[in-house]
This record gives sequence, structure tokens and C-alpha cells, in this order.
Amino acid sequence: MKEEERHRRAEEDAVLVKRAMAGDEKAFKALIRRYKNPIAQIVYKLIRDRSQVEDLTQEVFIKAFQHLGDFDYEHQFASWLFKIANNHCIDYIRKKRLRVYSIDEQIRTEEGQMEHEIPDSTYEPDLNMLREQKTRLIRTAIDSLPKKYREVIILRHQEELSYEEIAKKTGLPVNTIKVQLFRAREMMYKFLKDKIRHY
Repeated sequence: MKEEERHRRAEEDAVLVKRAMAGDEKAFKALIRRYKNPIAQIVYKLIRDRSQVEDLTQEVFIKAFQHLGDFDYEHQFASWLFKIANNHCIDYIRKKRLRVYSIDEQIRTEEGQMEHEIPDSTYEPDLNMLREQKTRLIRTAIDSLPKKYREVIILRHQEELSYEEIAKKTGLPVNTIKVQLFRAREMMYKFLKDKIRHY
């Protein structure tokens, strides 16, 4: 991507972020459309598990949505979002104790090549603060969901069950579970949009 085009896109992103913070849901959805594929690519390169890419990509955008108020307009939104994706996947990898791909490998996105920095195992970047904010915001958002959506979200993200395990526990088909999770996350986006001004 040429420097001029990158600069123009960064300016457009900044406008969309401001609109999203003002409660414009369409603006945040525009950012999702713009960066969904690059984020999914980053997620896959880090975790090497296609079955988890969609979930983790959505979680990256949820986390970005929660922390829009922390965005520094002196930097590019794309870089900020890629860092969130990187950190979120690192936390996932640590949690699941997955093997990490070579840190020398570069990822090619529309923004150019990007190297990932994998911190050593003793480094815990702001985990306590993130846990507190995530617990407070996500718990409230989950509580606001209809019962059927709340149940699958809890089983997936708190009890960490697989799609197959959730299907067995609820008696629902795996495809229905995936649809309900997608709809539940969409509802959480809407609920959280009024909260980001405070974070």
C-alpha cells in the first residue's frame, strides 16, 4: 500500500472511530468490514487453528470496541488494532498452551508486512487491569442477553467448552450453536457501545 493511500485510510479510520465513540454503530461495523480479513489472517498465523479463527477475530473486535476510548489519534488505528489482536492471541496461546509459530515469520496485510513480538513467558502485559475491565464489562453485557444466548456464551467463553461439547450439553445442533454465538456477540456489541465513553 502506497504511503499516500495509507495516510488517507488512517484519516478515514480516525473519523470512523470518533463516530463509533459517539454511538454510531454503522461506523464501527465499517471498521470491522475493513479489517476483518487482515485480523483473521493475523489470528490464523498466530494460533494455526482454523476452527478458532472466527471466534478469536470477533473477540478482538469486542476488545477493541471496549477500549476505543483508549485509542491515541496520534497513531494509526490499524496498528492499534493489530496490537490488540496480537496480545489477545498471545493470551489465548498461553491459556491453551499451544505451540507458537516462529516469531521471525512476517504477516502480509494491506498495511504491508508486520513482525510480531512474542514476549517471554514471564511478561504479563497489563493482565490484571484487563481482567478487571473485561470481567466488569463482559459480565454486564452477558447478563443483558436473552437466556438462550447467555447460556451458549457462558458455556463457550467461561466454561471454555467446544462446539461439540456445547451441542451435547444443550441438545442443539453445532450449526445452531454457532449462529447463536454470532447473534449473542452482535447483541453484546450493541450493548457495549454505550459503555465505551467511560473507558
